[in-house]
Amino acid sequence: MAGLEHYMAQYDHEHHSVWNKILHGIGIPLIFAGLILLVLLRWRWGVGCFVGGWVLLFLGHRIEGNKPAFFQGPVYLLVGPIWVAKEIWDTVTGSHSEQNPAEAKKP
Repeated sequence: MAGLEHYMAQYDHEHHSVWNKILHGIGIPLIFAGLILLVLLRWRWGVGCFVGGWVLLFLGHRIEGNKPAFFQGPVYLLVGPIWVAKEIWDTVTGSHSEQNPAEAKKP
């Protein structure tokens, strides 16, 4: 079984459009908020957030021109939130602009 690093690299490869990243950065937390609201019995808000989040994800993939990663396997339903958290962290800390030394060697 592949490790998290493999799944993150694959997910990153399929999410390079700025708009897709922005829509995922909003959509994935919105989906989680919807799930939490559903558990708290806030049905209308929960369903609205959940569906709205998925709409944003599919819109991002339409812009990107590819299919969502979870079509490759359900593990990507867990990789997506980790990837979004990493993207947000890299953006906030400024480490996203630093190039990985392994990537610098690629032609």
